[in-house]
Amino acid sequence: MVQNGANDVVVVTGSSGLIGTAVIGRLAERFRIVALDREGPPHPPPTAESIATDMTSGESLKRALERLRHGYGNRIASVIHLAAYYDFSGKPSPLYDEVTVRGTERLLKGLEDFEVGQFIFSSTMLVHKPCLPGERIDETWPVMPKWDYPASKAKTEDLIIARHSKTPAVLLRIAGIYDDECHSIPIANQIRRIYERELTSLVYPGDTSTGQSFLHLDDLVDACLSLVKRRGKLPHDLALLLGEPETLSYRQMQKVLGRQIHGVDWKTFEIPKVLAKIGAWIQDNMPFAPDPFIKPWMIDLASDHYAVDIRLARSILNWEPQHSLLDTLPKMVAELKKNPAEWYQKNKLKPPSRLKSEPVGDVRTPARVG
Repeated sequence: MVQNGANDVVVVTGSSGLIGTAVIGRLAERFRIVALDREGPPHPPPTAESIATDMTSGESLKRALERLRHGYGNRIASVIHLAAYYDFSGKPSPLYDEVTVRGTERLLKGLEDFEVGQFIFSSTMLVHKPCLPGERIDETWPVMPKWDYPASKAKTEDLIIARHSKTPAVLLRIAGIYDDECHSIPIANQIRRIYERELTSLVYPGDTSTGQSFLHLDDLVDACLSLVKRRGKLPHDLALLLGEPETLSYRQMQKVLGRQIHGVDWKTFEIPKVLAKIGAWIQDNMPFAPDPFIKPWMIDLASDHYAVDIRLARSILNWEPQHSLLDTLPKMVAELKKNPAEWYQKNKLKPPSRLKSEPVGDVRTPARVG
């Protein structure tokens, strides 16, 4: 049943992705949801009206906003902008600029003719410079993205603020997202390596005492709902970090996963970066071999540490994560053991030969945020 705010319109871009689907599912209980995403599967939830939109096309976006105006009028309570491009191959792509940066620019320009109460941009904590173990990153920490995905987010943040719009903006710098089935590319690959007893699961080309903050999908959705409900009471331009206060190190995650999967503490040995790069290059260029997850460019980032200070989110939103990665890792492994083939499929991983009775789709396809 739709509750108070039923006449308020919330627009969600990138609406058919993991985050977009969850956000729509929760906010549709309180608001009228309009979903903007590319045409074709996967589709947004049926609780939202879907308008096919190509963020790389000014004409497509113009038609979508005209349809929005015709069906819902000129007033939008909030725009939750999740549509973006990312790719773990490490290869340069014009889509970072065309989808994430210019797509946002086109959207903001099109929204100038609307009365928009709030614009929420889905950014990443990775726009910040890494910290050292024992330190915590807050919203004033230096911005220094280290690869193309966070660089495109930082550039888009600058674009949003530089427009000096009358619309309040929230730059949501989110930690790595996961849920009970995993749905996290780095965590899923770490689980897979240990599950399959790969040699690469025993070595790490960096400081194993470092790690990065994560955030359960449900806690992110709670924060988004709180942001929309509190619109009009927030600072005009707000950068906000969201993540769990506890940051597990790579070593800790290896031990937990080793115990859950095989019943033993998983030994992990630190190896020189140069040796790891040679191995990664060989794997990446070996003919007829599966496309490896670990790429040479990732090795330079292996010792980067991201622990976040969420005091601002606590004070402004009265928000606190209700989940922890430490408590959820056993649930992920339980889902894997219950149905390995299905778990590989849901996490878009290529299964080992013994699990290949079920298709898993194209694991090399770049993904979209949302």
